[in-house]
Amino acid sequence: MDNSIKKAVFYSKLGSGLVLADDSGLCVAALGGEPGVHSARYAGPEASDAENRSLLLARLARVPEEAREATFICALALARDGKLLTTVEATCPGRITAFPGGSEGFGYDPIFVPSGATATFAQMPPAEKDRYSHRARAVAQLLPILLTKRWG
Repeated sequence: MDNSIKKAVFYSKLGSGLVLADDSGLCVAALGGEPGVHSARYAGPEASDAENRSLLLARLARVPEEAREATFICALALARDGKLLTTVEATCPGRITAFPGGSEGFGYDPIFVPSGATATFAQMPPAEKDRYSHRARAVAQLLPILLTKRWG
């Protein structure tokens, strides 16, 4: 949550209007919560999505599939004029597969199967992914706040 708050507050000082910032990551229980806040740069600051996935799969190589629980987390922060207005957080529990599957999406999508699904995020059409997505759930929490409050 801290990263999304810092981003929203910082950028809201640079212009007028509402600023929404996202901080999302993948936490794998068998790895003590890794990659967590380092999800985007897990294999290094210039690493590609494929390199991040490869490192994660290598670290899980000896972990049985039933012990590969993982959770995507999305924290959203809304700010204006350098002031934090509200935050929301949502999760998507699931598991990490042994091998990548699918070509849709980005990041860890090819190796993440949400709970209740049989396909990875990368194998799902966008509308199906949205039914599970941590980001979609966070936006669903934020939307009524945006529609019912006066931000002027």
